[in-house]
Amino acid sequence: MGSFMALLCLLPLYPGLAAAAPSCPRNVNISGGNFTLSHGWAPGSVLVYSCPQGRYPVPASRLCLSNGRWQTPRPGLWTKAVCKPVRCPAPVSFENGMYTPRLGSHPVGGNLSFQCEDGFVLRGSPVRQCRPNGMWDGETAVCDNGAGHCPNPGISVGSVRTGSRFGHGDKVSYRCSSSLVLTGSAVRECQGSGVWSGTEPICRQPYSYDFPEDVSPALGTSLSHLLGSTNPTQKRKESVGRKIQIQRSGHLNLYLLLDASQSVKEEDFRIFKDSATLMVDRIFSFEINVSVAIITFASKPKVILSVLHDHSRDVTEVIYRLDNINYKDHENGTGTNIYEALNSVYIMMNNQMQQRGMSMTTWNGIRHAILLLTDGKSNMGGSPKPAVDNIKEILNINQTRNDYLDIYAIGVGKLDVDWRELNELGSKKDGERHAFILQDTKALYQVFEHMLDVSQLVDTICGVGNMSANASVQERTPWHVTIKPKSRDTCRGALISDQWVLTAAHCFHHADKDYSLWRVTVGDPQSHLGKEFEVEKAVISASFDVHAKKHRGIPEFYGDDIALLKLAQRVKMSTHARPICLPCTVGANLALRRPPGSTCRDHESELLNKLSVPAHFVAFNGDKLNINLKTGTEWARCTEVVSQDKTTFPNLTDVREVVTDQFLCSGMDNDDNPCKGESGGAVFLERRFRFFQVGLVSWGLYNPCSRSEEKPRRRTPSGKVARDFHLSLFRLQPWLRQHLEGVLTFLPL
Repeated sequence: MGSFMALLCLLPLYPGLAAAAPSCPRNVNISGGNFTLSHGWAPGSVLVYSCPQGRYPVPASRLCLSNGRWQTPRPGLWTKAVCKPVRCPAPVSFENGMYTPRLGSHPVGGNLSFQCEDGFVLRGSPVRQCRPNGMWDGETAVCDNGAGHCPNPGISVGSVRTGSRFGHGDKVSYRCSSSLVLTGSAVRECQGSGVWSGTEPICRQPYSYDFPEDVSPALGTSLSHLLGSTNPTQKRKESVGRKIQIQRSGHLNLYLLLDASQSVKEEDFRIFKDSATLMVDRIFSFEINVSVAIITFASKPKVILSVLHDHSRDVTEVIYRLDNINYKDHENGTGTNIYEALNSVYIMMNNQMQQRGMSMTTWNGIRHAILLLTDGKSNMGGSPKPAVDNIKEILNINQTRNDYLDIYAIGVGKLDVDWRELNELGSKKDGERHAFILQDTKALYQVFEHMLDVSQLVDTICGVGNMSANASVQERTPWHVTIKPKSRDTCRGALISDQWVLTAAHCFHHADKDYSLWRVTVGDPQSHLGKEFEVEKAVISASFDVHAKKHRGIPEFYGDDIALLKLAQRVKMSTHARPICLPCTVGANLALRRPPGSTCRDHESELLNKLSVPAHFVAFNGDKLNINLKTGTEWARCTEVVSQDKTTFPNLTDVREVVTDQFLCSGMDNDDNPCKGESGGAVFLERRFRFFQVGLVSWGLYNPCSRSEEKPRRRTPSGKVARDFHLSLFRLQPWLRQHLEGVLTFLPL
């Protein structure tokens, strides 16, 4: 028996021997802050400090070495960890104007004010405030006289600019003062379009980070156009800048690179995976062809899924692979080797081009996006830049093909994340940012929850609602419209194309048949009141007759309660106005990611697939309220109480005389109840980040609203039963197909 094995056998008998393994000292407290340990006090463990908002730790982290000592900047030099106050940099210079106050640096909450000399106009923010992340809010203040071919690019706070000519082809360069780090483009060129190339350079403190609310729109603005609904003829605005434009016949390769090095805790790695899953699910919900590669890395990369594999185009398989990544795959490789991770992407690209035998035309038509999620700087493998250069070479990236590669570099956590390296890796596209640092994985997940900016989608792609935290109620349900067939609002409806509205027939029972008096209010980003449209044509179901069964003791009957309105003008698509997806159409089929051979019955099976299906309708105030649609045996239980309402139906013996199979039923299980005046509005579901209308609000047994819409909804009084009935669009397919031929493309029944 060898001496090593003998020692192992003795360990259980003499537990004191195990204590001989070195552990690092515990005198590591930070005044006013906290710390976490990745692997306790054992060698290899990473200690990360944190401080309250508005302060930052020095040092940011420590590593427990194999000799049982904490790593220090210089051997033998131990510095006590402290929380220092965050400061924002001061301007080095400001052209053609003046600023106040003049300090060496500025405290959190402090303001900077800018004024221009006579003859110059201020562009940007006249007053900026220092935020707790060490960054100024607002935009760079510039005093411009409009004399150049390009606007004066300005001098961001803390930077020094070389170059004062702004003609076509002129270049300006930037550097940062003192210890600040430059992110963005160090050199910019005035282009023929009158727009400066690259990204505005920002000088920031090394300890600074981004807030989620800043990253979501910056990342989402670029990604939204990667999702395939951009009109390439749309005039580009300077503030929007370059957009990736993938047509629906195009293809995107998305490469997900997830850092699994030792400093990434298991729960944080789970959030890396969850964030990537959100992105994948969101991207697959749009009508473009996508292949996804998944690569985890530490000292070495591991390819979880390649774009060469057929499964890379199957969203279910991609998410399954993400969910089943083993955190311990890299437990023996503790370093962070971003070069090798990117090199594995290069090898994959090379193999795809060679193995598939693609023509250069086909290969050059593929766009590529790389998303890197890491918690620190690469500490092995050397600079990642050569790998990026190789990728650019194989993709033939040049000034005319810049749009075919996007690299998003996102640093996460409180380690000493390297701003310079991330900035070097991230793409530099006109008016865009591709490099970010977030303070923790919670912030990362918030970004991916709200990253999709739908405001720039100009196509009539259906079922897209803005899910971001700061979206207005109209942006969340942009298909929702208000209908005035008389002098006051009487009904609601839903945009189903850029010119047609679906609503209820009973809304027009007492309406003046002169359409010139009718108005439909559609969401408008220019006005919180919306924009009014005239009605060119009304198609009201000829089978609808509210008094059809009056002779049988049924005072009101709502069968075939469906109508269409054609607006006199087409609606301009925006974040406030967009059609909802109608089931059994090609648009809905694409949104559901179903194969082209799908049928209407397939849609019904997928959307109404439970006995109780969570759904929504929109209230007077725009809020999205909750109901549960009953099917099967639950439908019968939901409808049977109608015969108990002797006030409305005193002589009813068969519920199906009133509630036919055209109707969906809700109102049980503490459901919200629609009010009189909310009729005609969409009853809709959410699937795969898209919204699908399965019914429309028709009638109910109880009206929870008083005459005043501002008052809160009333609870159902004791002894009164509330039930609501919504016309099913699956049961009205023949009528919809008859009147929407040429407007929507329908699937076989």
